[in-house]
Amino acid sequence: MTIALAEALGSDVFRWGIDLFNHGYYWEAHEAWEPLWHAAKRSTQHRLFFKGLILLAAAGVKIREGKRVAAVRHATKAAALFRQVVTMPSRLFETALGMTPAALAEYAEAAVTSRVVLPEPKPDQPEPVFDFILAPKFESV
Repeated sequence: MTIALAEALGSDVFRWGIDLFNHGYYWEAHEAWEPLWHAAKRSTQHRLFFKGLILLAAAGVKIREGKRVAAVRHATKAAALFRQVVTMPSRLFETALGMTPAALAEYAEAAVTSRVVLPEPKPDQPEPVFDFILAPKFESV
């Protein structure tokens, strides 16, 4: 199955992944976005974008686990993919994230270059490790 980029970015699955990501459920966000990445068979932009999000979520998992080398590897790859998306003209990504892919690339790199101090974990409630949120812009009707 192949779906259009606008359809994928407006989907409940995509928005669910954003909500999971923003609340620190990085593995679950990765799992939510993976089917959208697989469905992007014909769109290079789409594939790069979702692969970047998946890698950024993986970086969040590794930051929380204290695996700095793996976190840096994932975040650096995510940033590189977001920078490739920048070279392709599309405001869909900015609307979907509430920021440009270039800004997200910078956040990804900053997350692993600054020292992360994780709060004391709460049972069954992960804390976000990133100091930004993904906030889609919705069109007013």
